[in-house]
Amino acid sequence: MNSDLSSQQVKDIGEQGLLERLQRFCPPEIIGDDAAVLVTAPEQSLVVTTDVLVDGVHFSNVTTSAEDAGWRAAAANLSDLAAMGASPLGITVGLGLPGEVRVSWVERLYQGMTECLQKYNTSIVGGDIVRSPITTLAITAFGQVNPSQIIRRSAAAVGDAIVVTGVHGASRAGLELLLHPELGQDLNDAERTALILAHQRPQPRLDVLPILQKILTPNSQLLTSNYRLPIAGMDSSDGLADAIIQICRASGVGAVLERRQISIPAAFGHWLTQQALEYALYGGEDFELVLCLPQESASALVQHLDKGAAIVGKITPGLTVVLHDEQKKFPDQVLSLSQGFQHFGQ
Repeated sequence: MNSDLSSQQVKDIGEQGLLERLQRFCPPEIIGDDAAVLVTAPEQSLVVTTDVLVDGVHFSNVTTSAEDAGWRAAAANLSDLAAMGASPLGITVGLGLPGEVRVSWVERLYQGMTECLQKYNTSIVGGDIVRSPITTLAITAFGQVNPSQIIRRSAAAVGDAIVVTGVHGASRAGLELLLHPELGQDLNDAERTALILAHQRPQPRLDVLPILQKILTPNSQLLTSNYRLPIAGMDSSDGLADAIIQICRASGVGAVLERRQISIPAAFGHWLTQQALEYALYGGEDFELVLCLPQESASALVQHLDKGAAIVGKITPGLTVVLHDEQKKFPDQVLSLSQGFQHFGQ
């Protein structure tokens, strides 16, 4: 067996040896049995989401350290819970590994996941490890939400305002800077770092949920079984255009986006020109929330959120999603899913 712990490979210590190493990242009172037991609060619905990440598709050692890959994996699942209005309870991790992967890399991966989860009082509560020709990470996240506060894609109504909780395009720009360090010569150090962190360490917008509840829940009125938050939404992990199109399809409505209201990073102003809008609409992995709600509530929400939150359009009759320029410098453009990333696209 290799005596140098820093170069020790998974095949050197085997499945049980690796499991023993990784158990320190899990609560000791939960792990050890065949399955984890999670307790939900009374009258809460259980929300479950699964995300699969593959080496070379979702992360690589060129753009993400092991810690960053772990953080991004956890953040992606927490973002899906936030998009449903749910608070996280825990995650399980399914890990496929070649035997030649270093044990230290796996431990750093789990460290990154733990760093992200700790911000939201969430833990790794179980999982599985198998041999695989490609490093693959499958995370299932569990959350809870009051049934009256579930956010669904299918609840958008004509006249609703479309709100984004932050800027879009930053993650794609950060990825480009990592792949091509010679780019962005006009960026200062703070701008460059912020864009790279947007890609490597995205922040799931769980912080938006209590603000939504405060704005949308009737004052001095207990939630009843037939009350529902007047809101639709999802996260923008696959791009802003994708999110709006998906919401409109599920709700049987259309939308008009105003080109100049779409929030982009301030750094784009002296770096990107033509690509700025493309990155914002189709770059993906910004993990902001895209929400459709009545105009008055939308305005209140934007006022409560950080700089970058904005009303970017409105829900309309019909089924078409249109990018519009109120200054008429650009013709209307119909947006479609084919313009963004698709796993099995050509």
